Amino acid sequence: MEGLRTSSVSSIHIPTSISKTQFNKPKFLNFQFNPVPTATFSRKTPSQSKLFTTISSSPYFVSTPEPELEADSQAEKFDWYAHWYPVMPVCDLDKRAPHAKKVMGLDIVVWWDNNESSWRVFNDACPHRLAPLSEGRIDRWGRLQCVYHGWCFNGSGHCNFIPQAPPDGPPVSTSKKACVAVYPSTVHHDIVWFWPNTDPQYKDIILKKQPPFIPELDDPSYIKITGSRDLPYGYEVLIENLMDPAHVPYAHYGIMKTRQPKVKADREGGEPVELSIKKLDIDGFIGNQVQFGINKFIAPCISYADRSPVVSLFNGFFIKNLSVQKPSMQRREALIFFCVPVSPGNSRLIWAIPKNYGVWITKVVPRFILHSVTNIVLDSDLYLLHLEERKIMEIGSSNWQKACFVPVKSDAFVVGFRKWLNKYAGGQVDWRGNYSGTLPPAPPREQLLDRYWSHVVNCPSCNSAYKGLNALEVILQFASLAFIGIAGATKHNVYTMVAMAVVCFVGSKWLDQFIYKNFHYHDYDHAFR
Repeated sequence: MEGLRTSSVSSIHIPTSISKTQFNKPKFLNFQFNPVPTATFSRKTPSQSKLFTTISSSPYFVSTPEPELEADSQAEKFDWYAHWYPVMPVCDLDKRAPHAKKVMGLDIVVWWDNNESSWRVFNDACPHRLAPLSEGRIDRWGRLQCVYHGWCFNGSGHCNFIPQAPPDGPPVSTSKKACVAVYPSTVHHDIVWFWPNTDPQYKDIILKKQPPFIPELDDPSYIKITGSRDLPYGYEVLIENLMDPAHVPYAHYGIMKTRQPKVKADREGGEPVELSIKKLDIDGFIGNQVQFGINKFIAPCISYADRSPVVSLFNGFFIKNLSVQKPSMQRREALIFFCVPVSPGNSRLIWAIPKNYGVWITKVVPRFILHSVTNIVLDSDLYLLHLEERKIMEIGSSNWQKACFVPVKSDAFVVGFRKWLNKYAGGQVDWRGNYSGTLPPAPPREQLLDRYWSHVVNCPSCNSAYKGLNALEVILQFASLAFIGIAGATKHNVYTMVAMAVVCFVGSKWLDQFIYKNFHYHDYDHAFR
C-alpha cells in the first residue's frame, strides 16, 4: 500500500512584485496532499472546524454554521479593482477591427496597436461626444478612429487628429480633454488582460503585479483547447457551478461521461463526492478532491481543477499512482476556467483545457466541433442556472446560507467560495454604484440559449464555419434545382438526375438543422433525457 499515494501537483503562483529591469518567471510552490481520511473532520483544526461541522457519522455529510458566511468586519477587504481581469483569448480577436467588451460593468474597447505591436484597452467612449470607439475602425496609420466625426487616437490614448480643427487654429487635439482613458493591459497565457483603473499611477502596474501564472498553460509539452462564451447568469453562479462536480451526472446526463459506481442508486449513477477546503484566505482557497486531486480558486476569476487520469483504486476512491508510470510519461490534464464578471446577471467564461496527451485532437478535429461539444455542455444547465440566480436575488445573497441546505461534502467548494465572498469581498461584486442591484428581465428560453450572439460572432473559427456551411447549404439547394432542370431538358438519365436532386435537397435540409442546432439554438429537455 505504500506505493499508492497522491501526486504532488504544482500550485499556481500569484506574483506580487518583480524587478523593474528584469522579468523572471515566477517560482511556484509544491503542495502534496495525502488521501483524505474517511473519518469526520477533526475539530482540532481551526480552519476546518469553522468551515465544516459534522452532523453525521458518515464522512460525506457536513454542515456549515450560519455565522461563518456572514461578512467579517475584522477581515482584510478584497479590492475588486486592484486585480487583473481576462478579457478574451488572443486567437479570438481580429487585429483589423476594434472589439467591444464589458468587464466589471466597464465598457471597454480592445484593439491592436500596429505601431507598437501590442493590444490596447481603452474606455469605449470618444471624448468628443461619447460615441463608442468600438464601432470605429483602425485607419491606415494604425490609429483608432471614431467613425462619428473622425477623431483619431494613438496607443497612448492621445488624440492625433481632429478633422474639424483648423490647421492654423489652436492645437485642441493636444488638450487632455481630447484624450481617451487608457486601461493598463497585457497578454498573458495567450489571453488579453486589463487592469480596471485608468488612474495614471497604475500605468506601469505590470512591473509590480502580474496576472496569475499557471504552469500548464506555459508548458510547450501541453496542448490547449480554448474558447469563450457570454452567459446569461452572474459571476457568482458561474463559479459555483464550475466548482460543483456532483451536478455533472444529472445536469449533463447523456452528454458527459462520468465515473460509474459499482452499485448505482439511480439511473444517472450519482455518488458521494468527498471535497475539502485546505486553506482559505483573501486570495482564494485551495481544496482537495479525493477522486482526482487539487482544486484552486484564485480570486477573483480563476477556477483550477486537476483532472489527471485515474490509474489506481484505494479504499473505494480513485487516486493517482505515480509508481505506475514515470512522471514524464504520466498523462496529465487540467480544467482552467476564467470567470469574468460582466454585469449583474451576466458573465463571461473563458476556458482552457491543457493536456499532455492526445495532441492529434487539435490537429484533426476542427475547432468549431470542439466548441460545439462545449456549448452543448453549457446549454444543458444554462436555463436552470439563470432561474436559480433569480431565486437567490429574491431572498438576497446575504441570506444564501439560510435559504440553501448544503449538508454534504460535495458542497464544500461552493460553501468555501461563499465564505470567501462574504468574509473578504463584501458578499458580491463591487459594481461601484453603476447598477441598481436588480437583474435584467429574463428573455425567452430560445433567446437565453442562443449561441450565435453569445459565442459564434466572437469566435473566428465558429464564425468561419458558420458562413461556410451556410454557403454549402445554398449550393446544395441550387444543385437540386439544377439537376431537376437538366433532367427535364435533356430527358437523359432522368432517374439519376432526380436521385441526385433528392440527395442534394435532403443534404441541404440536414445541413440547415445542423447549422441551427450548432450555431443558434439547441434545447435540452431534462424530462425526456
